[in-house]
Amino acid sequence: MSGSRRGGGGPSRTTPSHSAPPRIAPARIVAVEVLEAVRVDEAYANLLLPARIRRAGLDRADAAFATELAYGTLRMQGFYDRVIELAANRPRSAIDPVVLDVLRLGAHQLLATRVATHAAVNEQVELARRAAPKAAGFANAVLRTISRTSPEEWRERVAEGASSEDARLAAVTSHPEWIVRALRTALAHEDRADELERLLDADNAAPRVNLAVLPGLDVDTDDIDGLEPDRFSPIGAVAADPITAAERSGGLIRVQDEGSQLAALALSRAEPVRAGERWLDLCAGPGGKTAVLAAEALARGAVLVANETVPARAELVRNAVVGVPLEVEVHVGDGRALDLAALGAPRGFDRILLDAPCTGLGALRRRPEARWRKTPTDVAELTKLQGELFDGAFAALAPGGILAYVTCSPHTAETHGTLAAALRRAGTSAEQLDTRSVIGEVSRHPLDLAGDAETVQLWPHRHGTDAMFIALVRKRASPRVDGDADAGGAAR
Repeated sequence: MSGSRRGGGGPSRTTPSHSAPPRIAPARIVAVEVLEAVRVDEAYANLLLPARIRRAGLDRADAAFATELAYGTLRMQGFYDRVIELAANRPRSAIDPVVLDVLRLGAHQLLATRVATHAAVNEQVELARRAAPKAAGFANAVLRTISRTSPEEWRERVAEGASSEDARLAAVTSHPEWIVRALRTALAHEDRADELERLLDADNAAPRVNLAVLPGLDVDTDDIDGLEPDRFSPIGAVAADPITAAERSGGLIRVQDEGSQLAALALSRAEPVRAGERWLDLCAGPGGKTAVLAAEALARGAVLVANETVPARAELVRNAVVGVPLEVEVHVGDGRALDLAALGAPRGFDRILLDAPCTGLGALRRRPEARWRKTPTDVAELTKLQGELFDGAFAALAPGGILAYVTCSPHTAETHGTLAAALRRAGTSAEQLDTRSVIGEVSRHPLDLAGDAETVQLWPHRHGTDAMFIALVRKRASPRVDGDADAGGAAR
């Protein structure tokens, strides 16, 4: 249950028609606006919500309440929709979408927060009235029906209609069933299928905000309240007010998941850096990993180039590295067909980070709407693109160079499947490195890792990170011929 007690200004009983309508808490208005924009415009909540909060002028407490309402509702939308269907005795498709947004928001307050029932019902009814005047009575009836049954009983009722175990888990944990199956398969690849429910629950828990303190720079952290080292990343930290700490740092402290930090550091610290090395961040937008690599390159005498196919995202990369006193050229181009001369590396790059476009199933905590937008057909399209980008990156490596293949998805088709197919195409010129040992040396504390030593899969439920997949591959200076001794699987 959420700890929020902000009930707004709604009265404890239905307001007579001759009285002024109940006041609606600004946080609820912001939250329902975000839900509508996500549904209608396919907006990203993590980008839209901060802008709406600023526009509404919410104080810190109301901003936190709006964030809980919007993110919590989006995470559990599938479950709430089934509850609403049972309470309304009609299918979701028969309910006005605007009213459905209001009901979802009300269901979240009633079933997952400590908001007072009268406030949750009355203010949502007023929101419904403003959206569709004739829907107020319907909204009132549905929300009061929901309020009369405990969350545990609703979970039992929703689970009763499931046709299989995966369908049951999908319904009660608010995941599409195909994602449940994909996550089960990914965990089974590590012989950890018994962790599935913990993973699904972790997807629905609000993640803590992690900070990356860019390494090797003069970062003043003395006045940051509650700043403490993070658990695994050597550049990671948490703070009492992480957003303010990042905003006041001039780009030297960034909000960034620990898994993302470790992925960038796996490449920069896979082996000692030779002065003058040339590095490439191939799919750099929005630039979080680029900033870490820039600081690492500056400290170790390397040159960093970034590439992004979308001009707007390339601009985000330029903004991300503004705090690092290193000139980082940001190019706009297709990562599958690189012009090495134009990128300043005619002989190839010594290290390349390929943070490949993916389904994003590893970041459902932070981008909850993604689970409702992706379909199994997206996986086939993305794995094709990932393979083409891998081939382009591998071709751009100098002999002896290292490629870090990274996805924010644990889907085995996007991780082991893409990697295995790419390695087959590369043949004996590719050598997998012991990525687990590299991450083990980078991390502050030991990580509970399973599966192949040549790859690392991080998990929300096990490590508190996004589900990042990391694999390090070297381009051999000369392809091995049959009969040669294996060059090994560890980074030099």
